[in-house]
Amino acid sequence: MPLSPEAEYVLRTVEERGIRFIRLWFTDVLGFLKAFTITSQELEGAFAEGMGFDGSSIDGFSRIEESDMVAVPDPSTFQLIPWKTEAQVARMFCDVLNPDGTPFEGDPRYVLKRQLARAAELGYTFYVGPELEYFYFRSPDDPRFLDQSGYFDETPLDVATDWRKRTVAYLESMGIPVEYVHHEVAPSQHEIDLRYTDALTMADNVMTYRLTVKEVAQEFGIYATFMPKPVMGVNGSGMHTHQSLFQGDRNAFFDPDDEYHLSKVAKHYIAGILRYAPEITLVTNQWVNSYKRLVPGFEAPVYVCWARRNRSALVRVPMYKPGKEQATRIEYRSPDPACNPYLAFAVMLAAGLAGIENEKELPPEASNNIYEMTEEERRAAGIRSLPEDLYEAIELAASSKLLRDALGEHVHEFLIRNKRQEWDAYKAYVTPYELERYLPIL
Repeated sequence: MPLSPEAEYVLRTVEERGIRFIRLWFTDVLGFLKAFTITSQELEGAFAEGMGFDGSSIDGFSRIEESDMVAVPDPSTFQLIPWKTEAQVARMFCDVLNPDGTPFEGDPRYVLKRQLARAAELGYTFYVGPELEYFYFRSPDDPRFLDQSGYFDETPLDVATDWRKRTVAYLESMGIPVEYVHHEVAPSQHEIDLRYTDALTMADNVMTYRLTVKEVAQEFGIYATFMPKPVMGVNGSGMHTHQSLFQGDRNAFFDPDDEYHLSKVAKHYIAGILRYAPEITLVTNQWVNSYKRLVPGFEAPVYVCWARRNRSALVRVPMYKPGKEQATRIEYRSPDPACNPYLAFAVMLAAGLAGIENEKELPPEASNNIYEMTEEERRAAGIRSLPEDLYEAIELAASSKLLRDALGEHVHEFLIRNKRQEWDAYKAYVTPYELERYLPIL
């Protein structure tokens, strides 16, 4: 079977530039990047037949009796790795297949591809632009702040300027455009925003971004973390996800005649997101620690509602600017940067498409500060809450037909089982808080 023109181009590039090693990347169900290295001599065979590996050792992949998997590199993701190695090394993301050549249902990249194909059947292309926040610390064992700067500060206090600049240089050298770079609200907290693109490319970019941030931190002798809430009393790290649907070159979310400049498609999409938000939270916020961030008072959303200017809302609609029709979008504010981006984009899209297909009605905009309302006022306004902890998120996800259909039986079953194990381990752990509070008095 002849190779694609993209694969032929990669083979030529590898030969002309003397690239000796190629890293093949893929992602497990929990969102951890996996990799193995092949030599340039193996590359043509990898394109033609894939490279076999043991899937039983990868979280969420397969049982030992059906462990054979095949990783097939996607030539469109070929890039040179910019950080220092002894020889030139390139990387490609892979699609994971069964030995018979069919897509493997446990591959998060395939889960997202299935939802994108569903959107395409309805005539839509899904674009996303995530804002990933993170912290720099001295080391994993020493989570002290490295600066005392605040939001958008540009002062000598922001010691991380060079770290962010090198990160951006590495990302751009790998073909990942960057839109904004700045210090975030909390001390030692930072944000690099990637320019919006189609969801599959962006999920690959998010995986590359997280590794690049950590590689640069290591080069400077520090540690970077995407843990959602590493420090009590300051803002946690989010992954606010801007998203829109296009029909060809036309933004399907824009309507010039609507008071909000939102089309019916956009309103149904938001309504779907709001309807299913509690059920998909296990995917967008998958760790015990994720729920330490989702508390009132730290700019993270807790209540299921939408608004334009109101940043306490779960879904924010950025204000329309004349001439910027293509930029009409919604911002989903609950995800954190420690999620699996393939699964997170897939379930957000699934929720939005369900809203469109079922023509769900958009509830009224939440114009007040939701946090200042009483519980009775929120209930009267029909404003629900996101899950308060991982246990509640698991229970909602376990019974969600939308989530099961979006993830597929294989991934849904593994995720529920794995998260129940995480919760069981967490609830049995005696924390320093308990020792400090109760040991002296009980």
